[in-house]
Amino acid sequence: MWDDLPDGPDEMVSGQGRILPHWRALMGAVGGLGRPALAERRERLLRAMAEDGPASLLPGAQGGWRLDPLPLALDGAEFARLADGVAQRARLLEALLADLYGPQHLLAEGLLPAATVLGSPHFLRAARAASPRRPLLHLYAADLVRAPGGGWAVLQDRTGLTSGLGLVLENRRLLSSAMPEAFRAAAPRSLTPFFELWQEALAALCPQAQAEPAVALLSPGTLDAHWYEHVVLSRELGCALVEAGDLSVRGGALFLKTLGGLQRLDVLLSRVEGSGLDPLDQPEADAARGVPGLLDAHRHGALALLNAPGAALAEMPFLPGFLPALAGRLLGEALDLPALPHALLGPGEAAPPLPDGHAAWAFRPAADGRAAERRTRDPARTEAAVALPPLSMAPALGEAGMAPVPLVLRVFAMNDGHRWTVLPGGLGRLTAAGVPLLGRLPGGGWCKDAWVPPDPSEAIIGPAAHQVAPLPIRRAAGAIPSRVADNLFWLGRYVERLDRGARLMRAAIARLRRGALLPREMAELSALALCLVEANLLGREAMPSTGSLSPFADALGRVALPALRHQQDSIGRLVESVRDRLTADMHATFTQTLRAAGAALDAAPADLPEMARALVPSLRFANAVAGMAAENMVRGGAHLFLELGRRIERAHAVASEVATALDGPAARVEAGLRLALELCDSAITYRSRYLAVLQPAPALDLVLADRSNPRGLAFQLAGIAAALGEVAPGAGDPAAEEAARLLTLAEGLTQRLLDAPDQAREAAALPPLLRAMATDLGELSDQVTRRYFALLPPARAIGVDVGMDALVIGA
Repeated sequence: MWDDLPDGPDEMVSGQGRILPHWRALMGAVGGLGRPALAERRERLLRAMAEDGPASLLPGAQGGWRLDPLPLALDGAEFARLADGVAQRARLLEALLADLYGPQHLLAEGLLPAATVLGSPHFLRAARAASPRRPLLHLYAADLVRAPGGGWAVLQDRTGLTSGLGLVLENRRLLSSAMPEAFRAAAPRSLTPFFELWQEALAALCPQAQAEPAVALLSPGTLDAHWYEHVVLSRELGCALVEAGDLSVRGGALFLKTLGGLQRLDVLLSRVEGSGLDPLDQPEADAARGVPGLLDAHRHGALALLNAPGAALAEMPFLPGFLPALAGRLLGEALDLPALPHALLGPGEAAPPLPDGHAAWAFRPAADGRAAERRTRDPARTEAAVALPPLSMAPALGEAGMAPVPLVLRVFAMNDGHRWTVLPGGLGRLTAAGVPLLGRLPGGGWCKDAWVPPDPSEAIIGPAAHQVAPLPIRRAAGAIPSRVADNLFWLGRYVERLDRGARLMRAAIARLRRGALLPREMAELSALALCLVEANLLGREAMPSTGSLSPFADALGRVALPALRHQQDSIGRLVESVRDRLTADMHATFTQTLRAAGAALDAAPADLPEMARALVPSLRFANAVAGMAAENMVRGGAHLFLELGRRIERAHAVASEVATALDGPAARVEAGLRLALELCDSAITYRSRYLAVLQPAPALDLVLADRSNPRGLAFQLAGIAAALGEVAPGAGDPAAEEAARLLTLAEGLTQRLLDAPDQAREAAALPPLLRAMATDLGELSDQVTRRYFALLPPARAIGVDVGMDALVIGA
């Protein structure tokens, strides 16, 4: 959008063409690497961002952030002055908010235009009170550019969602791995003390004294552009990551809905727009995305809500032009950190002449800080104009090598209730054509990690030591939100569906590659095709016929492979939805193997051998999930529901596939037994137990009744019963009782076959029973969903008691 602005001053080089002192150590280390090594580091960072960084939101997703290998070096003395100015500006904006949501002296005295302020979409009348709860402003961010005089000036203030802190943290982690030489040479100041102080501040802001204050981060969900940051921050701050549907207000307090019941929350760090928090107080809020009663809990002191609802009011684009005068009125101080020149333009009013040293006016609605800028004035509206200077240039490493790129620096500050602490670093955003400078932080782009040198004279401030009572030991399986358990359950089911589909297709392709099929092989292929139909990977019109197998082979590539790819996409979305429950190693393993599986299918295999090879990564992905779940997940609620989903899906598949394999006359039961052993991956085990003799009772005992066979039906049913017993021990769960009944039925099949005078005939009579068991497993899944995943309905107004003049709320 601003690619035609003239180049501003160079961040690295002085006016005499010399590298500035605070850049020398860094550039010495970078220069020692050489161009080929720098190019390799750039590629390494791009891979890291794609595999486990902000660009790894979903397998195959486009966009996201990319990190420049060259950090932005900041002068230590200059940053100290900048930090003081940022802290002062944050104090001023909080005092401003306290007045606007309190006595409104500034409006009464005419120091601010009342019509513009009260008409702002950020002004929340529901948040106004005689004495607003403090702190109103917990987090603050300022976007900075170089002013024509050489110092930093504020481009815009961010007091609503202040996005970018998680990105700064991840940038530092990734860069420390990709550029260790630069770290050793420049030794940037650590970010850890800031986040430790932040974590302590959240606990200290609990409205009531608590030995264990419960803190949560409220996110709009996986579709939000900053979801990755929410995951990173919740991990770093040690708090729960929740969505609106996970929360409920009861008795004036806020609770998290978990499998084990309601858990009270004391502090909520909100990353949701203030106007969408509470549909009861805010008619414009989306009832599906807000939490009914949330603002009431905050108003009455049962909950600390950060930033306070309505804090985004301080982002109004016209406001920076008024802050120098307001600093004297509210703080009794002169404003140390100025903003760029601003002008408030009424309808029909033209922009004034550009101040010296500035290149262009940028226009935005006067009261809406969410809006991006425009280059042209809308004369019919009241607008704020900001004079943009030529942006300073920082060295960046692109595909063509090192080149200067325009820069905007975002710095962050945190209020612990007593003082403001500024993060010793920041987010350097490299601008590009078509990308706005103002408004919300975009969900992707090109960025830098800002480095502040260490100051030996500065004391390292960390959290104070506190004496706390010993914590009780907890091993509860139900301490996860119902939504998370639901997503884990369906992640397990979809992983098993992918595994099942790939195995069925591989078995069918193996027979198609043999050429002319024997009648027994043709029967096996028909059974496999029917299994694919039951798995919703093929339609019945694709069933093979003895006349020609080409239509069936064509349907595998044209219909079944895209269906598998769709399942992979569903798995990717579910993996992202539970990202905060996965360790970095687990998430990397899941996403990298899933990407490989998707790439193999996207390559459009041209023939049967290529198609068979393309299925292998999907099987490896399913095995990776099983292995990571077995070795890396604590046997708690998350593991239980992931396993529960896998076991229900696999049990349903085994019952259905064995029924299909046995569906035929008793004379052909041997072929069905061989297919059942193949589909349950049990042929080698059977041969090791019984050599070459194939009989119905031993074969079906292995695939249906043997608890030690992880591919068998009994193993799945035993796992389902055990998982449900751990989630709700001694609760008389109907789903657990149903799983136990099905397990008893499966284990009884062996004796039923042994007692039969003709095992082949008895085996051929089992398909109706097995299909009934598959149906019962579907109903068991529905029981699990109803009991554990059905969230409480939102509160709603159901009537008005006219005599009491009070709103009656039902839930």
